[in-house]
Amino acid sequence: MSNKFDIVIIGGGNAGFGVSAVASEAGKTIAFVEEWDFSGTCPNRGCTPKKVLVAAAHALHEIELASVHGIDVGKPKLDWAKLINREKDMIDFIPDAMAGVAEKRGKVFRGHAKFVGPNSIDVDGTLLEADNIVIATGSKPRALPIPGAELMITSDKILSERERPDAVIFIGGGVIAMEFSHVYARAGTDVTILEAVPQLLPRLDVDAVAAIQGETERIGVNVKTRVRVIEIRKDGGQLTVEFEHDGATHTVSADRVVNGAGRVANVDTLDLEAGNVKHDGVAVDVDAHLRSTSNPSVWVCGDALVTSPQLSPLATYEGRIIGKNIVEGPVETADYAVVPNCVYTVPALASVGLTEAEAEAQGLKVKATTNDMTGWFSGKAYGETVAWSTRTRTGSSAPRWSGTVARR
Repeated sequence: MSNKFDIVIIGGGNAGFGVSAVASEAGKTIAFVEEWDFSGTCPNRGCTPKKVLVAAAHALHEIELASVHGIDVGKPKLDWAKLINREKDMIDFIPDAMAGVAEKRGKVFRGHAKFVGPNSIDVDGTLLEADNIVIATGSKPRALPIPGAELMITSDKILSERERPDAVIFIGGGVIAMEFSHVYARAGTDVTILEAVPQLLPRLDVDAVAAIQGETERIGVNVKTRVRVIEIRKDGGQLTVEFEHDGATHTVSADRVVNGAGRVANVDTLDLEAGNVKHDGVAVDVDAHLRSTSNPSVWVCGDALVTSPQLSPLATYEGRIIGKNIVEGPVETADYAVVPNCVYTVPALASVGLTEAEAEAQGLKVKATTNDMTGWFSGKAYGETVAWSTRTRTGSSAPRWSGTVARR
């Protein structure tokens, strides 16, 4: 069986919907291919359900500060099962709703897609042909070459387990580890973060990260950087992580060990070679228009595009650019000069523009200004436990703002 379309979109997340929004309005015939749930990682297994848990952490933090304002409250107790049920209730409608949108814009095929030619896709035995094929397959947890790595869980499991673990270890100190550690720790779980490099959240401003690390440790999280994990193993009813730190070997045990090392493009099972799509095993090689450099029929956007931050609004932005380039020809490029970013710890860590280190690496003249805002009137009025800002101004006419940590 063969089906011919103007566009085949592999992936039913924000990036793919960005493409289809432009292309369907222009009258293009579209096929959506989705292996799992429509709407992708962010609404189903990422930022949307996670924020339900983060909101609970905020509430616990406000209760902690109540005495500062002369309010006496008892010790709070979080019912984890009720929290997870609330999270599921809030997102359960999303996949079917977005599948309905996809069906209005084109034809939907369920199953795993792989290239069988430069303009051909196989979906579990069904052949799809198209003038344009969009890879919008999102990302997946980064595999770690650690003995016992198969014993780890991912953030998907955190968002589904209705029993809160007593102790959790995060391997990696990226966004996932930082955000969920602030929820777990405030709920009463013993949390350890083991990071290989010298800094948590290594892409963000060093001073701002230091400020949020201090708050992370204040709430009881045990943070260790410059760690080499040796092994993860079962130890009775728990899991034990053996690691090297400061020249010595240590162990720590917990109910759960979580892969907190970030996510990578989900492209390794697409058989890119069959589609004449140049790649290095992780990244598809694209030009400024987000088009494959080896196959002009193929485009890449969203988390499958490793050269841009893994942000849901950015995925939609890139998808709309590809939709326009398909409809009008390669006329538009993506501008990543000023992309806001946020890590939803409590308080949150936000950034936009270049960090001081990035500006210096580009040879720019830099002036960095930092402020510990806990001593400001607003900080003291709200009883802030941490409030920090860093501004990096370059020699150009436009200032760049890097990391900020603040609750208000």
